[in-house]
Amino acid sequence: MTTTIDYSSLSLQDALDLAIGIEQEAQGRYEEFTKLVGGRYAGDASDMFRMMASYEARHRTELAERRAKLFGAAPAHVSPDAVEDVEAPDVTAPRVFMSARQAMEVALASEEKAYDFFTAALEQVRDPEVRKLFTELQGEELKHQRLVREKMEKLPRGPDLEEEDADEPGSDAG
Repeated sequence: MTTTIDYSSLSLQDALDLAIGIEQEAQGRYEEFTKLVGGRYAGDASDMFRMMASYEARHRTELAERRAKLFGAAPAHVSPDAVEDVEAPDVTAPRVFMSARQAMEVALASEEKAYDFFTAALEQVRDPEVRKLFTELQGEELKHQRLVREKMEKLPRGPDLEEEDADEPGSDAG
């Protein structure tokens, strides 16, 4: 994770801009993954990544609406490039033959990474409104982790398979 932010002087507007950028990056990465792994059947890894992209998009939209309500069209002072890989899944994670379970493991790792980010940032944040927002976002990441785990529980478990067999319909892949 790369960051150039001084969290101790972050304003609420800046924190919202940062959070929006984090969600936007994660959404974009998941959308890239849907193309990389390809869609072969309903419920495959591509569908899992598409679902996660939609979750990130919805959260980004909610944050953007909140920002607009509080700050209107005020220009952003924090660039989306100021923080990288906070919630976005690891760029090396996808492969063509991934199971849906493997895709959700990637998503779970991303949600855990985002929770850790907000936990670490909270140690530096001074502004009470920013602390409240980051605490809320930290809680959201825990909710997302639970949702991903619930989804994973519904997916079949199976033995480690050769990569070319890992994502075949009807297999017990992982």
